[in-house]
Amino acid sequence: MNNFSSRTLWRLEHCARLLKTNHSRTAASNTSFPAVWMLLAQHSGRIPGPFVVVKKSTYFTMPETVEDKTNPELYLPHPGVRGMTVLDREAFKRTVLVPALKVKKEIVHHVLKSLKQSVLQRPGLKRVVEDPEDEDSRFVILDPHKVPEFSLGEAEQQVLRQLSVHPEVCRYQLELSYENFKSEEILRAVLPQGQEVTSGFSRVGHIAHLNLRDHQLPYRHLIGQVIMDKNPGITCVVNKTNIIDSTYRNFEMEVLAGENNLVTKVKENNISYELDFSKVYWNPRLSTEHGRIVELLRAGDVLFDVFAGVGPFAIPAAKRSCRVFANDLNPDSYSWLLHNCRLNKVDTKVRAFNMDGRDFLRGPVREELSKELPLLKEEQKTAFHVVMNLPALAVEFLDVFRHLLVGEPCGPAALPTVHCYGFSKHSDPARDIQERAEAALGTSLAGRCSTVLVRNVAPNKEMLCLSFQIPADVLYKRPCPDEAKPASKRLCTSQDSSEEKVLS
Repeated sequence: MNNFSSRTLWRLEHCARLLKTNHSRTAASNTSFPAVWMLLAQHSGRIPGPFVVVKKSTYFTMPETVEDKTNPELYLPHPGVRGMTVLDREAFKRTVLVPALKVKKEIVHHVLKSLKQSVLQRPGLKRVVEDPEDEDSRFVILDPHKVPEFSLGEAEQQVLRQLSVHPEVCRYQLELSYENFKSEEILRAVLPQGQEVTSGFSRVGHIAHLNLRDHQLPYRHLIGQVIMDKNPGITCVVNKTNIIDSTYRNFEMEVLAGENNLVTKVKENNISYELDFSKVYWNPRLSTEHGRIVELLRAGDVLFDVFAGVGPFAIPAAKRSCRVFANDLNPDSYSWLLHNCRLNKVDTKVRAFNMDGRDFLRGPVREELSKELPLLKEEQKTAFHVVMNLPALAVEFLDVFRHLLVGEPCGPAALPTVHCYGFSKHSDPARDIQERAEAALGTSLAGRCSTVLVRNVAPNKEMLCLSFQIPADVLYKRPCPDEAKPASKRLCTSQDSSEEKVLS
């Protein structure tokens, strides 16, 4: 079986399992996956088995235009624009013949209502225009798809006779300009025939972010201007020029059109953020995933956000009265994280750090867990969550949890839950990321982890979230009787096993 078939079967199998679970758990047909997951977690005391749900990406696209076989020129700009690299809006003008009815102005409304299936419905074009030769009449423009032969059907003609309208269809010269064409129609007319012209883009405040293909680059400034023209509120269009830097998760970009202002404001899940898009990582397609994780948290829980960025997990968690420890290595992300905490009035609930992820786990996280876990009582419901949203590298950090703590393990319900993100090009992405996590942890996660498909990043490349409670035998190292060994031979320290040294 090829990779495509395996990947498709994997998605179908887990989606079917999810639907079956939702159906059997409650009679409410609109129960969300996070709610079901939390309900199961409350009853079982651990993360449920492997469920997968496909999340819809949040971004803007320019869809393909359906080929107009009845009147191919109606929605096409002037053919002379082919190959244009500098936008000339005047060059898009053209005149096309469309069917129309001449109607007395006092009955126009009745005609529009009676012939609503045949009247032109194209946004931006008027359906009723004045007759320059008769001020008492109007032309009602008909849809050339519905009236391809410039002749109405018998039923429609009968309706017009009842309204005392002559059913003869005339030919009207419709003037089209740049403003009347859609983005994809303009780009289809400009770019070489046979090449892909559609472009998806992410909107980040006033910024449209593109990932152009190589064949589109000669037209990049024109494409940027068209997108800005056709999307109100966008005043800057940028194109990514290289892959994301895996250290700081930002990338170089070129401003294609508009103002060179990359400091922007965004709103996600009713929370406002401000950021410099050229210096920090922000992806609007992750809003659903941010909300999913935050919905798992309850007031009083503790969240450790290892790669926090500007705060899309940390700030909404603090809004839910959680205690939050948020870290990011990028000094610009750290600065904007502090700014956004103040902006959203949660700066007293979030402790922010500017450290390497490993140092953050071995320092503030270990310190807090060592202090809090021994004090938990059976009746306390505090849960500890660790979010690791650095999909290119996060799995490689999981080895830090091996013997992170020293002492007697806490109760199973109090063990921290990790939400680790990763990319996979494997034919079975869920198995791939689980096996990689198991290798880093040194133990099996079979039956005690869940995998969520977050989004498709590229052909045959998935982004997933693996969630699991850290097994006690992984997290804890049993204390040794120090007094039984010479000081120079003591191995049981509070440091990670990789740091331990035998002194001779």
